[in-house]
Amino acid sequence: MPTGQGRATLAMVAESCGVSLPTVSKVLNGRADVAAATRARVEEALRAHNYRPPGARTRGTTTSTRSIELVFDDIISPYATEVLHGVTDGGDELAVDVVVRRLPTLSAKPPRTEAAWARRLTDAGRKGLIVVTSELTSRQLAAFDRAGLALVVIDPVNLPRTDVVSVGATNWSGGLEATDHLIRLGHRRIAFVGGPAASSPSRARLHGYRAALENAGIRSDPALIRNGAFDFISGLMLGSELLSEQEPPTAVFAASDPTAMGVFAAAQARGVRVPEQLSIVGFDDTYLTVMSTPALTSVRQPLREMGRVALRTLLSLIAGEKLDSHHVELATTLVVRESTAAPRP
Repeated sequence: MPTGQGRATLAMVAESCGVSLPTVSKVLNGRADVAAATRARVEEALRAHNYRPPGARTRGTTTSTRSIELVFDDIISPYATEVLHGVTDGGDELAVDVVVRRLPTLSAKPPRTEAAWARRLTDAGRKGLIVVTSELTSRQLAAFDRAGLALVVIDPVNLPRTDVVSVGATNWSGGLEATDHLIRLGHRRIAFVGGPAASSPSRARLHGYRAALENAGIRSDPALIRNGAFDFISGLMLGSELLSEQEPPTAVFAASDPTAMGVFAAAQARGVRVPEQLSIVGFDDTYLTVMSTPALTSVRQPLREMGRVALRTLLSLIAGEKLDSHHVELATTLVVRESTAAPRP
């Protein structure tokens, strides 16, 4: 590149090799949907122009700009493990470094706290972050915007703004399918044990549950609907409450696999046999499903693929590409195992 021309841009690289700007961006981000000959031509042009992505800098050693932050509110969970596999596998495929952290604890008062988090990410060379199953505030989103950080959220608890890019699963249809499975087995008193009442995924699963009951002409009983956390303890406590009712349910649809395992434990503690006296369906289809006895029927979320999709979407945002949709939903499927059966008289 001639001296004085300044730093090369993607537009300059695209013009020099006769391809479109999105094509150069795809090559730069390791996308597979580029012909081999075109890829080779673009890579040669990138080398010839000595192209460096904006923000690349050296501090003794070169800091890679192909690094992103993956943030969990709870890293140690079966759900998180599957998503982590998906994002890191995608990172290996696309030559992207993935830095994993827990969601920072932020004060509700000083706005500079959010700015400090965003500044730490940019100082470390991050171009974007993926936030998993966490609640985000408008102040956090504003701080990311000011720092120029791209953001993708997976199964967000909330979405303060409609333009936030998110990846999830078909939670409503998953709830519908799980409940319909129990109805077709002959159950009529079906309980729902959900996650936090404010959680968007939990609410969607609850709406699917109610839709299945309505389709079958079964009245939704508020006494059979409980909300807690997506964890074992909530399943144990809420399952115990339900089984203590004068007319307990014959089936439970739990909004996560750990919650379902808690319901299992509650039933075991009371001498209630699964599935002879109580059918249980979980949600996620993690490794917990085959660790229970009997094995747990569960709605499968494609968690690893959700992680891969979130990473590819984030890289597209970083490259300035236009997205077809701000929200991507991957299909769920019901996996029937031994924890569900027809109710006995």
